[in-house]
Amino acid sequence: MMNILVIGSGGREHALAWQCAKDSNVKKVYVAPGNAGTALESKCQNIVLKSSNDDAGEHSAVIDFCQSNAIDMVIVGPEAPLVTGIVDACRDAGIPAWGPTAYCAQLEGSKTFAKEFMEQNNIPTAAYQGFTDTTAAKAYIDEQGAPIVIKADGLAAGKGVIVAETIEQAHDAIDDMLADNKFGDAGSRVVIEQFLQGEEASFICMIDGDNILPMATSQDHKRAFEGDTGPNTGGMGAYSPAPVVTQAVHDKVMTQVIQPVVDAMKDAGHPYTGFLYAGLMIDKAGDPYVIEFNCRFGDPETQPILMRLQSSMVDLVAQGLAGKLPNEAMWDERPALGIVIASKGYPETSSKGDVIAGLPELDANNDNPVKVFHAGTAFSNENNDEALSNEKEVVTNGGRVLCVTALADSISDAQQAALAVTGAISFDGAQYRRDIGHHAIARKNN
Repeated sequence: MMNILVIGSGGREHALAWQCAKDSNVKKVYVAPGNAGTALESKCQNIVLKSSNDDAGEHSAVIDFCQSNAIDMVIVGPEAPLVTGIVDACRDAGIPAWGPTAYCAQLEGSKTFAKEFMEQNNIPTAAYQGFTDTTAAKAYIDEQGAPIVIKADGLAAGKGVIVAETIEQAHDAIDDMLADNKFGDAGSRVVIEQFLQGEEASFICMIDGDNILPMATSQDHKRAFEGDTGPNTGGMGAYSPAPVVTQAVHDKVMTQVIQPVVDAMKDAGHPYTGFLYAGLMIDKAGDPYVIEFNCRFGDPETQPILMRLQSSMVDLVAQGLAGKLPNEAMWDERPALGIVIASKGYPETSSKGDVIAGLPELDANNDNPVKVFHAGTAFSNENNDEALSNEKEVVTNGGRVLCVTALADSISDAQQAALAVTGAISFDGAQYRRDIGHHAIARKNN
């Protein structure tokens, strides 16, 4: 019987922990630090790893816990520990950890690294330039015109991308990042990109250094408001599969995007292992362009994708760690769709401590077609790592609070099933989009 450690606290980590816990060969899934949802899942236990504030201290706390609790496998959810080398540290200590090394994680950790990498390896992407100087950046924007895309170079929790519709908006974004330090060190350098037109899709794979296992395709909804308007967020919902990724598009992505990454990293002496997420723009000709790389599973794409996964996630990770990934996994043919419920003020601010009402009972048999994955949640008494009873109040604890995910015979049916449960959940300032999946629904109707 296996013990597994999942690192992270979001909806992605709840979905990963839930999938791992379903495996009959798993005894316990520890989640560090987890959330209210992971605390309530069968076979799951939240833990707080005490450490110093520096990266080395955090890594040593993970290693100490793994060695003291007979952990058989570590699955790293979020990007920050990957970028700081948690996988390298675990491997050096002889602990099997699923994720890319710090070198490979630069694909997400630095937009400049990623753009240069794509340019060197002929991976299709938007034209760009990088800047640290405000005046030079604004001059480039004036020369290029709008719309134009401004990106913070480093990690900014999915919010460091501004799609500027006007020159003025672009200049304001430069001031925010370079002059006013809105994103801290992440925004001390910016990448300014050509605006690409088309339909977005998320293409996520598992890679073991050589072998590639594509996950089910998906599409995220980044904008805060319906009709894909408003500011960019970490993601307001997602669905799987994404009809825009036809077999022809799928083949192009594999040959033009994913395989070149695997080959180039291997040639550089740093084989890519773990999840790789290519955020794509698919143009009218069906040609893919990489908007961004992420070095982990997407959130909220993870939730609908893992609702559809019928293979054992534990087996897939174990095969990946052994360098023996299969090229296919088993999927439920039905689509899945997830709607994020965000807290008051998101994405600019978030609210904590608001009591959440209307959460459905946890399904012990895992056969409910609607699952509520927790992200920014906690318990009112904050004892997330203790044995918990249903009487304790679940409260908001961040920007994206929940992801209500439904599996159904069509995208429309999944949307309606998710909306029905979403509408019954309430807390002060709760906000969500009612049009998640509209691209796929429109495509089917046409």
